[in-house]
Amino acid sequence: MKIKITFTEPLLGSTPKGDVYEQWIATRTPDPESADEETATAPDLEKGVTGFHRTEAGEPFLYDYVLKGFFKDACSMLRRAPDTQSAKLKAHNKIIDGLVFIQPRQIILRPSGPITMLSRPLRASTAQGDRVAIAVSEMLPAGTTAEFTIEVLGGVTDAALREWLAYGAHRGLGQWRNAGYGSFTYETER
Repeated sequence: MKIKITFTEPLLGSTPKGDVYEQWIATRTPDPESADEETATAPDLEKGVTGFHRTEAGEPFLYDYVLKGFFKDACSMLRRAPDTQSAKLKAHNKIIDGLVFIQPRQIILRPSGPITMLSRPLRASTAQGDRVAIAVSEMLPAGTTAEFTIEVLGGVTDAALREWLAYGAHRGLGQWRNAGYGSFTYETER
């Protein structure tokens, strides 16, 4: 199934930008050469800017696993609604992980305008009490598009896929999606 999504609200980047991420890992690992995400501790909420992965040509993109994660979240939420296709699906995380494949691995985002920055408050309840910091993210404008293909080897119906994609109008991709950012509509061709 070929899919084209069009963002109806701005999309916020969710990847730590360049050296901010590398510096954060390096400060938490005795040997920076062996640094990886699994050996690091939680980041300081007051540091860093998030953005988008970039191709060698500088185009922003999402990895395929972002869509798989969206499908798992959509199915999980829609399972709670009666009479949905998702309510019929058992062990949905395992099925989506093993039987739903998205191509290409790097899904190019086609901005409808310039990439801007959005600053917003980020609230966190910690052991030391409530904290407020400023979060800064790259933002792609509404109208940005992306195209990809979904291949299903079994266990998921076209109706369930369409249900999840339609859910994107309510809860989108990227950061701050609970505030409506990253919401999208979709078009399909079989």
